[in-house]
Amino acid sequence: MIGASGISEKVLNLIYAKKLEALLTDAGYRVVQTRATEAGLYDADETHKKAQDMQRRVAVIEQEQPLLTVSIHQNSYPQDASVCGPQVFYYEHSAEGERLAESIQTCMNEQLEIARPRVHKGNTSYYILKRSASTTVIVECGFLTNPAEEARLQEEEYQDKTARAICDGILRYLEGKS
Repeated sequence: MIGASGISEKVLNLIYAKKLEALLTDAGYRVVQTRATEAGLYDADETHKKAQDMQRRVAVIEQEQPLLTVSIHQNSYPQDASVCGPQVFYYEHSAEGERLAESIQTCMNEQLEIARPRVHKGNTSYYILKRSASTTVIVECGFLTNPAEEARLQEEEYQDKTARAICDGILRYLEGKS
């Protein structure tokens, strides 16, 4: 996805993921990123790049067996540019995924002072949610199709606040497990 200003989703995703990694590392956790650059996890000559990328991400998750998995994204809804706000998705059949999603969603809604808070949402079709054995959520930080939100998503202060909210949601979830 490319926003109206020309910003690429993959650029923003990496920024947010690195900020989250730093916060979780500071909190004493070992973080494994499935990618450290803008390059995808697919072969250059692969016909189905997105499918291979997702399969390789799931393979990393299987190999590492993490406490949880957070996949960072930016949302889009071209049909209505007014749609905005962060939203967290979980695998509909995962009680732990739902708990993690609710914790992150709550922290994002509160800490980012969302005017019209969204609710965490179950999903059965997202590949990484379906195929990951780990407790997994997809965090959509905001909508690149909303001009005001797209601009905010590029502001370092907002990026820091968003990463902090995601981190706090993760830590709150982990505290509830012990």
